[in-house]
Amino acid sequence: MEFIALNHKNIASEHICCAISNNDDPQVNSKKKWLEERLDEGLVFLKADARGKCFIEYIPAEKAWAPVDADGYMFIDCFWVSGQLKGHGYGRELLERCISDSREKGRKGLCVISSKKKLSFLSDPKFLSFMGFKECDAAEPYFTLMYLPFDEGAAPPKFKSCAVSPKIDGEGFILYYSNGCPFNAKYVPIIENAARENDIPFRSVHIDSCEKARNAPSAWTVSALFYNGKFVTHEILSEKKFLSLAEKMKG
Repeated sequence: MEFIALNHKNIASEHICCAISNNDDPQVNSKKKWLEERLDEGLVFLKADARGKCFIEYIPAEKAWAPVDADGYMFIDCFWVSGQLKGHGYGRELLERCISDSREKGRKGLCVISSKKKLSFLSDPKFLSFMGFKECDAAEPYFTLMYLPFDEGAAPPKFKSCAVSPKIDGEGFILYYSNGCPFNAKYVPIIENAARENDIPFRSVHIDSCEKARNAPSAWTVSALFYNGKFVTHEILSEKKFLSLAEKMKG
């Protein structure tokens, strides 16, 4: 399998794996714009030369859109292999390329947000453990920070205090989200509209800068939904799932 790294010259023509439709799709536009702004900050988006979800996205942790203290590490934003591309060793190869690149760039190691058990949108903790990652910190209700140090003496990364026990002020549903995931460009407007049509108290907070992300009230800044100040889920919800959740919370 050949792998392709996105850059300023090819990002317009290459698909981004998690959203493969044409550039007129708002999901594709949103993610590509976000990626292009990050490329000069050291972000790497390495993907299989195939139509499917097979990629790894990583950035120097100092520039990561996540509330972590991990100076000197490389932070994995997203790591996804699925469908017909699973089971061929591509995930291992992508991670090994990330490790090699990070070593060459003088990083202390890698870190990534995961969970106690495999959850959607989060990297698989079993695979990470198999590849040598260790848990170094945790944040409520189920997030873990895992790391792979290149030097055993390197201080482990940790979550910032703002994200360890996620809670906010505010009534009803409040959604924090960023353009780090293309699906938000589609589903956030859908949820906003569903909330309006059903008189559900709701507002969205767009995390549009690294500084805001690094001081966010949740470990996962791609999507964090709160209800009456309490964290509910990191998942990006469909209209049906949101309405079902709203009915449940109301009861």
